[in-house]
Amino acid sequence: MDSLAAVPGTGPATSPLPVVRKVRAPRKFSDLPTDRGVVMAILNVTPDSFSDGGKFVSPDKAIAQGLKLFYGGADIIDVGGESTRPGAESITPEEEQARILPVIEALAKAGALISVDTMHVDTASKAIDAGAGIINDVSGMTFSPEMPALIAERKVPYVLMHRRGDARNVDPAAKYDDVVAEVVAELAELRDKFVAAGVAEDQIILDPGLGFSKNAEHNWALLRGLPEFTKLGHKVLVGASRKRFLGTLLSSAGKVAAPAERDHATLAISALAVANGAWGVRVHDSGASLDAVKVAAAWAG
Repeated sequence: MDSLAAVPGTGPATSPLPVVRKVRAPRKFSDLPTDRGVVMAILNVTPDSFSDGGKFVSPDKAIAQGLKLFYGGADIIDVGGESTRPGAESITPEEEQARILPVIEALAKAGALISVDTMHVDTASKAIDAGAGIINDVSGMTFSPEMPALIAERKVPYVLMHRRGDARNVDPAAKYDDVVAEVVAELAELRDKFVAAGVAEDQIILDPGLGFSKNAEHNWALLRGLPEFTKLGHKVLVGASRKRFLGTLLSSAGKVAAPAERDHATLAISALAVANGAWGVRVHDSGASLDAVKVAAAWAG
């Protein structure tokens, strides 16, 4: 790939951000590979995300990390400015936008396909204006009533994730008789609301919402049940990266494995998920997951 942008410190002395030397049109959704699983790389521009909060909270660090992910082969860069981990504090859309819009603009100029992890309609709209090509909404059954109209109007792909209740306090909602059947049915109901508002069916990507109003047992059941989600006729995105249920699985001497110690388990899920019908995976270690989905594709022939 051409060298399109400088790393921090190589641009003009007066510039506070990494300098994009060569502007190119952002990658389009239609450019994504169809012969293997798609890798969506996580870029948290937050001080309090569960795994990497604070590492990329400044625009220059976030842009540098985004360029590293992009040049490293990530298909999509998923930029988020608000943590949804349990116990995280809500922020205003204005604060969210101040964190992410400069990052989106710079990465889009470098040619990256950007998705935006947001529950706010105003943020989604301004992110699209800044160059984002996908909206990744974790609001689930509490989605903003204005979101379907925006997605219908702007005609961008939309990740529709399953969630019950407040993302920051989801355990009370984690009660199911048949988690796979219920999550499939609730996602289908949400999908129908967006379609009724004018969103094209091929714009919609479904996410079972691992860890959102689900416990470890529910998460494993949903992974085993991936074929039930693909039967709905949409692309399916799996977001298991470094989540607590993996830490629990890898516990040693009664101690839950730290987020950074969960990457090998995440790689296994990346390969198994796409081998079982997932369109893509949302991950922290995008380079290794890219290798994993390539192996899965080769195995499948």
